[in-house]
Amino acid sequence: MAQSPFLESIRKIMRTKHYSIQTEKTYLLWIKRFILFNQKRHPKDLGDQEVTAFLTHLAVDRHVTSSTQNLALCSIVFMYKHVFERELTLLPDTVRARAPKRVPTVLSHDEAMQIISQMSEKYRLMFSLLYGCGLRKAELLKLRIKDIDFAAKSVFVFCGKGGKDRVTLLPNNLIASLKDQIDVVRQVHQKDIAEGGGETSLPTGLARKYPYAIKEFKWQYLFPSTNRCQHPVDGYYCRHHLHWTALTKVLRRAVKASGITKHVTAHTFRHSFATQLLLSGADIRTVQELLGHNDLRTTQIYTHVIGQHSSGTTSPLDR
Repeated sequence: MAQSPFLESIRKIMRTKHYSIQTEKTYLLWIKRFILFNQKRHPKDLGDQEVTAFLTHLAVDRHVTSSTQNLALCSIVFMYKHVFERELTLLPDTVRARAPKRVPTVLSHDEAMQIISQMSEKYRLMFSLLYGCGLRKAELLKLRIKDIDFAAKSVFVFCGKGGKDRVTLLPNNLIASLKDQIDVVRQVHQKDIAEGGGETSLPTGLARKYPYAIKEFKWQYLFPSTNRCQHPVDGYYCRHHLHWTALTKVLRRAVKASGITKHVTAHTFRHSFATQLLLSGADIRTVQELLGHNDLRTTQIYTHVIGQHSSGTTSPLDR
């Protein structure tokens, strides 16, 4: 669907700054909602008071979570900063959605393996990487052949959350399965080349800067999509990575089949990776680096998850 010239101008700014397609869609959605909330008045004629009213509406009338409200605020701040070159100042009477203090759900090792065992071979490998390497879902899907280092037994995570690169563990138990998956990707790539294709999806502009890389095997995704599609920005036809919804569907079925009653998402395996490392005696600084956390306090939440159990505290009923 065609956007207004104003929204298209914001899209162009985001693309020059190399924002992800998902971020682009999300920011434009919230900016559009902000404009509609203000009866389609142009944002250049709006200011702090209208932004405050919109955020308060989200918290009071729509009952959004704090993360959703913050996402809306980030979108609007981006617009005013990069389009109108104005800094926003929220008024003191802005109602902010409260962030609930939650302890993450974690799985025991047996529970994690029980769920993974319900999956087909490819998805078993994917969720084993989430659990064995502490990857986020998006980081898993963006893995390329070149990111797997068998000699160093490591996985390179390019441009993770916050644009940070990091290196994490490669479990010995996954080496054989990963080599099999790479052979599958090689067969798909060779078939694409024979049909006149072979291009992979590269970040915006990179295909023009490094034209040789677009068909190189090492740049292919480790878990490629079933069909080729048109690159959303550069327009060439390529093979992107598997869509995240495929993981969600497989996980839902596996959890149901396992009989585990915990609320399990793909991110639960990353939480479980962290707690299992701490339970095995790993240094919290090492866990912080493997997870890619900027702040040690983010990692310390996992010590709250395991703290009472690892300190030997016993329930009165068990005495």
